[in-house]
Amino acid sequence: QVQLVESGGGSVQAGGSLRLSCAASGDTFSRYCLAWFRQAPEKEREAFAAISTTGLTTWYVDSAKGRFTISRDNAKNTLYLQMNSLKPEDTATYYCAAQKGGCGGPWFLARGYNYWGQGTQVTVSS
Repeated sequence: QVQLVESGGGSVQAGGSLRLSCAASGDTFSRYCLAWFRQAPEKEREAFAAISTTGLTTWYVDSAKGRFTISRDNAKNTLYLQMNSLKPEDTATYYCAAQKGGCGGPWFLARGYNYWGQGTQVTVSS
């Protein structure tokens, strides 16, 4: 098993940037595909980025391309999400998630992930 703890959320004005972190403990971090999801009030949880076990392959939904960057440091057991040019519609609770092995499922389906963090709130004001 792996335990996940997000940090780095907060309040920022539109156009600003934030960097989220997800620290992992427990099982070998490098064995897990990792992803970022988010959930806005009264909306379903949605995936927007994932990264392979080695970090060499990443996937993004179209709305995340060009503004968000997912990365990982297997030596530090940490997943990151760099968010730039933030918009009010990016306001949500952000979750990191893990599944052992490849990012199958396909990668953007929440049911493929066995482990979740508690979430960190991001609020973007206009």
